[in-house]
Amino acid sequence: MGLVVFDMPSLLTQEEVEPLVGSTHPTEWIAVVAPHALESAAFQSFVLGAFHDYHTLPLDLQRLLVTIGHACGKARLRLALNGIRSGESGRFGICGTSPVMRTFFKQLEKVLNADLAVMIGGETGSGKELVAQTIHKHSQRSNGPFMVVNCGAIPDNLIQSELFGHEKGAFTGAVQRKIGRIEAANGGDLFLDEIGDLPLLLQVNLLRVLQERVITRLGSTQPIPVNFRIIAATHVDLQEAVRAGRFREDLYYRLNVVHLHVPPLRQRGGDVQLLAEAIFKEFTTGHKDYRVTGFSSQALRAMSAYPWPGNVRELINRVHRAVILTDNKLISAVDLGLEAYADEPQTETLENARTTLDRSIIENSLHTNANNVSKAARQLGVSRVTLYRMMNKHNISPILEPAAIPE
Repeated sequence: MGLVVFDMPSLLTQEEVEPLVGSTHPTEWIAVVAPHALESAAFQSFVLGAFHDYHTLPLDLQRLLVTIGHACGKARLRLALNGIRSGESGRFGICGTSPVMRTFFKQLEKVLNADLAVMIGGETGSGKELVAQTIHKHSQRSNGPFMVVNCGAIPDNLIQSELFGHEKGAFTGAVQRKIGRIEAANGGDLFLDEIGDLPLLLQVNLLRVLQERVITRLGSTQPIPVNFRIIAATHVDLQEAVRAGRFREDLYYRLNVVHLHVPPLRQRGGDVQLLAEAIFKEFTTGHKDYRVTGFSSQALRAMSAYPWPGNVRELINRVHRAVILTDNKLISAVDLGLEAYADEPQTETLENARTTLDRSIIENSLHTNANNVSKAARQLGVSRVTLYRMMNKHNISPILEPAAIPE
């Protein structure tokens, strides 16, 4: 909870106060305002919208204490519902404190120590490669290499050499031996991004490698043993690709041993502001040429209202461009190219609020009862069948210890 006193007209300026208020989410702010400042434009346009409440001078101490109590209670409730601890911005180096990301982190935690193939789904720009890097960094293969291949960015006539390597003279232009990415990933992880774009012929070859754990370079007959874990990612529906004959079903099941879906940014609630501030800080740290100090409240409203079809990658691009091109001290919605969304009200539907509360209550009960579903059901006053149905609805599963995951 924060308290700001505006006892001089010159102090009630939006430009001076907004950076403080905007950079301390989720703090609840209370304004103490001199009577002559109540009609100011800054008070009407900013303080009334950004502050929890306001009091006029001279103070009514009892009323102020009640307001402070309400503000602290509201802040604690929001932190509890979002699972945020003081100073927490996410896990595993990934920003996110929204309910959907907390669920994702629990799923991610389960697979970190399981040396199994992982399929990462999600929209373009949602952060699939970052998740793959996280899996590698926190796995037992972290001391090994992490090799990346974008299957959609390499021409069909070159991707086989890129994956398997070649010997000198294997084809025109092969002037020396080349080690392929699969062989280079030995002892570590191979990340195949946009696996859905892999040509069918290469899908057959990759399936054979996963089954036999040996490769043969182009132009050679010498088998080479390989030991690597494969992590694949795609933004397309591979099951639909299998039905359409564009992707081999047997390879799909080889790759999809563990499946993770990265939520799109539009489903991540308050994470947009958290991510924007992290991107801004990383981009501007050490660059004294940038005079911009943060985001205006208008920009924050616009970012919250915008659906982000390009997800986190689009957010990064818009923030970087705004920092470079703005002439303002605070980034505006216009700087971000989101002026059409600046005046849309921030609302939360009753259904979303209830979903958040239900999920929090169920997760807390499971945690309290050491993930014993029967005990949790008794505590909540529902049957086990009902609790399982609710857990399925909210994508909740009892958290397993890493050792409980099959090796």
